[in-house]
Amino acid sequence: MSKKDLEIIIATDCGSTTTKAILIEKKGDTYRQTFRGEAPTTVEAPFEDVTKGVLNAITEVEELSGRKILDGERIITPNDGKTGVDIYVSTSSAGGGLQMMVAGAVKAMTGESAQRCALGAGAIVMDVLASNDGRADHEKIERIRQLRPDMMLLSGGTDGGTVTHVVELAQFLKAADPKPRLGASYKLPVIYAGNNKARPQITEILGDRTALIVTENLRPSLERENLMPARHKIHDIFLEHVMQQAPGYPKLMKMVGAPIMPTPAAVGSMTEKFAKANNFNVLAVDIGGATTDVFSVFGEVFNRTVSANLGMSYSISNVMAEAGLANILRWLPFDIEEQDLRNRLKNKMIRPTTIPQTIEDLQIEHAVSREALRLAFDQHKALAVGLKGVQQERSISDAFEQTASGQSLISVMKLDYVIGSGGILAHSPRRTQSMLMMIDAYQPEGVTRMAVDSIFMMPHLGVLAQISEKAALDVFYHDCLVRLGTCLAPKGLGKEGEKIMDWEVTTPDGRKQGGELRFGEMQHIPFDAPKAKLSARPVKGFDMGSGSGNRVEAEIEGGVVGLVLDGRGRPFSLAKDASRRRADLNKWYKAMGMYPV
Repeated sequence: MSKKDLEIIIATDCGSTTTKAILIEKKGDTYRQTFRGEAPTTVEAPFEDVTKGVLNAITEVEELSGRKILDGERIITPNDGKTGVDIYVSTSSAGGGLQMMVAGAVKAMTGESAQRCALGAGAIVMDVLASNDGRADHEKIERIRQLRPDMMLLSGGTDGGTVTHVVELAQFLKAADPKPRLGASYKLPVIYAGNNKARPQITEILGDRTALIVTENLRPSLERENLMPARHKIHDIFLEHVMQQAPGYPKLMKMVGAPIMPTPAAVGSMTEKFAKANNFNVLAVDIGGATTDVFSVFGEVFNRTVSANLGMSYSISNVMAEAGLANILRWLPFDIEEQDLRNRLKNKMIRPTTIPQTIEDLQIEHAVSREALRLAFDQHKALAVGLKGVQQERSISDAFEQTASGQSLISVMKLDYVIGSGGILAHSPRRTQSMLMMIDAYQPEGVTRMAVDSIFMMPHLGVLAQISEKAALDVFYHDCLVRLGTCLAPKGLGKEGEKIMDWEVTTPDGRKQGGELRFGEMQHIPFDAPKAKLSARPVKGFDMGSGSGNRVEAEIEGGVVGLVLDGRGRPFSLAKDASRRRADLNKWYKAMGMYPV
């Protein structure tokens, strides 16, 4: 079937709790998302067949749209006017997603490369083994046995270099003789992506004990990272081995018209497509009940991290433990006993589906979400780094910029676009709340556009982009992204109340709006023009992206919130004195129209 024949598409995302279906139709020259349905995922007993949930979600779309899509359990293709669809695509994270262990010769080098490779492919990394990770041999062997991953990625050594470390890791693997998590009847898939010189020995050690797949080296030389071949292999094995063991997947694989993708890999793919199409540096986050996924594209380099213990319901106690109560309390504009806060958060953990009943409850959830987002972003920055172990030649200008290898690729000043998704960001009662939570967590600098994913459609669109990039991007722009607006945040610190910036915005039809920003204040200016030109002049000591005191011209976009001028300074810190801090928070929340007065 040629791409131009694609007029009607049905896509599903099988999550761990809910299976979501969306219908996409071509209207004139543009693809639009028209109807959606959802149903509980059916991986567990009594159904133990993922396709039941899929058919239920599609049935809801049928009822809403009046289009007949199913003939019994078969999806009718191609469409002929009122019945059928042209293609069905799906993503999945049901059954706990893809769980991997990675092993590299040196923890900070090949170990990290292997971790980036697995995360980028949509996996959850359970542990990173390395020759120098400080564990005794028997502990490594015990750990491999204990974890029972879906597959392992083994790497180490540059091509033609020493083979001892990576061969030693293979010996541990053989000694552990691990059994995979699903389906005891098949061999554990092991991908070898290390020194090409060690391939014969690795094959000899692991060839008959595991399902060994040999691919190109992740670090062929110290200066180069080559993650794509191994990432593709992870996807293939995920579909062939792991998915085959999950209840009902073989049936689902026969139904789809394109390979099933792990949900996070599909979100990553959509983030990359969006960044490339606009030449943007993008940060996207999906904050769930149990985990928070962070995706970034900086200078065309894609990174993904999973914070498997940071979430808003099942993992809310972990956020409390990792952030510390003081960091959650600092965002609350009212006084509350620590024990009371603890009890409220524990209640959320044991009743994950409850929603806040009072403004205070909502403010507590928002405080927790800021900390979960902040911590997940910190973890992401730590992994999204330049290559370690590389001797870089440095010029005088480098010495000033401090771009030593091993430094994070993420620069908030160079960030163009932030996309938030997940319940707390997509469904907060007011869009200003979502925008301010992201501003507080990420502390963007200069000019940053912001949006949320309306109904978590990014997975469906990421898998659709494999077949039609146009369809995926059309729906992404028109139906998926809810544009919040633009945040303007001068970097620098000053005295309360002093003027730090003049600004002016001009819309394409020539309307102008402008004003000044003072230190310590936040301004919210409703502004919904899709595009406008900004001219901002910070005072000396403040930077909007082109150096201290220098004027910046930039393209911005309005949205459902509009422009947010953040004069709280960067690096941003809250007042130490509790009553002063609460007064500040109340002032900022009021300026933003955050909560009913």
